[in-house]
Amino acid sequence: MKPRVTTLTLGRTAPATMLRLVALMALTLALALAMVWRAEARGVPESFADLAETVSPAVVNITTATVIAAPVGPRPMIPEGSPFEDFFRDFGMPGPDGGPQQRRSSALGSGFVISEDGFIVTNNHVIEGADEISIEFFSGRKLDAKLIGTDPKTDIALLKVESTEPLPFVSFGNSDLLRVGDWVMAMGNPLGQGFSASAGIVSARGRALSGSYDDFIQTDAAINRGNSGGPLFNLDGEVVGVNTAILSPNGGSIGIGFSMSSNVVSKVVTQLRDFGETRRGWLGVRIQDVTPDVAEAMGLAVAQGALVTDVPEGPAMDAGMKAGDIITGFDGAEVKDTRELVRRVGDAEAGKVVRVIVSREGQSQTLLITLGRREVAEGEAVPASTDPAESAEVEVLGMTLGTLSDELRGQLGLPEGAEGLVVGAIDEASEAFAKGLRQGDLITEAGQQKITRPADILARIAEAKEAGRKSLLLLIRRGGDPRFVALSVE
Repeated sequence: MKPRVTTLTLGRTAPATMLRLVALMALTLALALAMVWRAEARGVPESFADLAETVSPAVVNITTATVIAAPVGPRPMIPEGSPFEDFFRDFGMPGPDGGPQQRRSSALGSGFVISEDGFIVTNNHVIEGADEISIEFFSGRKLDAKLIGTDPKTDIALLKVESTEPLPFVSFGNSDLLRVGDWVMAMGNPLGQGFSASAGIVSARGRALSGSYDDFIQTDAAINRGNSGGPLFNLDGEVVGVNTAILSPNGGSIGIGFSMSSNVVSKVVTQLRDFGETRRGWLGVRIQDVTPDVAEAMGLAVAQGALVTDVPEGPAMDAGMKAGDIITGFDGAEVKDTRELVRRVGDAEAGKVVRVIVSREGQSQTLLITLGRREVAEGEAVPASTDPAESAEVEVLGMTLGTLSDELRGQLGLPEGAEGLVVGAIDEASEAFAKGLRQGDLITEAGQQKITRPADILARIAEAKEAGRKSLLLLIRRGGDPRFVALSVE
């Protein structure tokens, strides 16, 4: 059969037709180029195979063994030499003499090599309490590891293996460069099934779970039990996180996993390798976030920074910091809230001299502070501020406030000479109750001025109203712990 030939006859309309055809082809080409550009802009990989092949040799499985006491209670007696003797001994049953036995408990986790001489990073909870730690490499090789140091605050541990030949390793990347939507790959030993990789995207940044130094990357890459301590890679093969936790109602991955960011981990690992422990900076203040109502009460335009509630003896007091100061800058970086300040101070070296910018009574001041060491300071008691007062009561802001007697100080466990107004009763329907004030709380400041008599609190309320402010800032102490609360005066 002859092929069908279609002939285009040129006539008057041919030029217009050709123009339309050319325009259509140009549009099609432009759309195709746009799709290619979008694909490249998103960085969508065709495969993770090359990445997995490159980094797998540095990822390890970790097995720990711990000797624990056998449970107490009646147990069967097993004759010596019985074929069941070893079986029952493994599960904590008594030996032939009927005496108490111990049994071994094992756990599985993951980790990764960060140097050719055998330093390995994992989670603290993977190796906590372990008597023996065994490392299995991707090649199948096994080595025993020793513990170099741990940091429970970030759940990081550093191990070391001895090898006669250089080990394959991976490097930390800059986790601050990650954006929501970037591709990442998690590797580890999920549910004890051996080396496994899973891919996903960064779902969120800056997540906090329960620690003071938390900076978790949330990802939908599958993370399960056994993945703990394993690395989270970017597409360049750099470690940007350490897989630590999952959020799940059933214990399995539902696409909400958390990896501690590499910029936190790398600093911890450096200290553990150099000192066998962490050595974090310490500023020596108690702080709270600047909430919108607190900002309004202090006449601030923006609710930002860390509000100093107390300055015990320490680096900050030595440099002249005061309660009521708002820390807005630390060591050249802006401070948005208390969490950010805690992380920045913790990342700084103990003994370092830093510039701290504070806002005091509407004026900006710069303080030079020599940081102390957090680990040393944590073991020291922090006293509350103290002074004497007199006896009287006033009902205001939904509370009954009275001055302190010696008898009342003793009942409340306050230090001798403590001053302020104590909350004797509080209306449960009041704003004060809703914001956490309770009977027995001590109010030491109002409007950032000390108060010792009921007349003082009334005067501060009047001043706030005169200044056109809608709320009054109170400094509350409970059990020695201070915090600011703003209450409406309208």
